[in-house]
Amino acid sequence: MFAIVQALGWPIWPLIIASVVALALVIERSVALRRSRVLPPNLLGDVLNLYSRRQISLDVIDKLEASSALGFLFASGLRSAGAQRDITTKALEIAGGHVAHELSRYLTLLGAIGSVAPLLGLLGTVVGMIDIFASQQAGSNPQQLAQGISIALYSTAFGIIVAVPSVLAYRIFRARVDDFLVELEQQAQRLVEALYGDTRATRAAA
Repeated sequence: MFAIVQALGWPIWPLIIASVVALALVIERSVALRRSRVLPPNLLGDVLNLYSRRQISLDVIDKLEASSALGFLFASGLRSAGAQRDITTKALEIAGGHVAHELSRYLTLLGAIGSVAPLLGLLGTVVGMIDIFASQQAGSNPQQLAQGISIALYSTAFGIIVAVPSVLAYRIFRARVDDFLVELEQQAQRLVEALYGDTRATRAAA
């Protein structure tokens, strides 16, 4: 493997760097987008229980804000709970935009790697083929030509190997984020309805 990398020369290094970055992003997003970190179970019920007992303090809100994406959303709503409903709803919308941005972090870069990797592989193949044909001008050696072409094609293969998992991971994470955002919106709506006297929403959340 090292011999192939050495034979391909500089065009393979951007692909190697891209593969390392893609792997790091997949690991980071796998940890960050765990359901327990985004949507802790029973959090809405716990928050409403504390609210009904008048135990929501600034310290509780700060801890809730740092706990998870859903906690951050609830904390934004609770900070304006004494105001009009429209103000609380607006605060939740602003917080929701921030949460959506955080959940989608690095996904654009991961998708870009998946799109660019095949082109980098093709670039390596083209550069390799140019070098091969240039070396054949002095004298034709079919065996050397075939070996050179084989090595150059490894660059395209490596580009595809990097691209396929990157695109697949991007699609999976994108779908997961979309699902989370729908649930976050639903939970935020239940919080607003519970805070402003919708008893049906309170019973459903419990």
